Amino acid sequence: MTKTQLKSEIQKVLDNVPENILQDILELLRDFQNDSTNQVEITHSLRKILSEDKELLEKLAQ
Repeated sequence: MTKTQLKSEIQKVLDNVPENILQDILELLRDFQNDSTNQVEITHSLRKILSEDKELLEKLAQ
């Protein structure tokens, strides 16, 4: 996807996100702006791992 397409898709999703979540998303995006590239890559990797292992983590939490 191009940058323009990505922005368009993000906007579509944002239009349907509850208002209380929008503040969290804004803060997250601002954090990404301020973080170093290395920190952003680490954060992205961690989120990917947690997302992929969500079911396993939920089972472990029980």
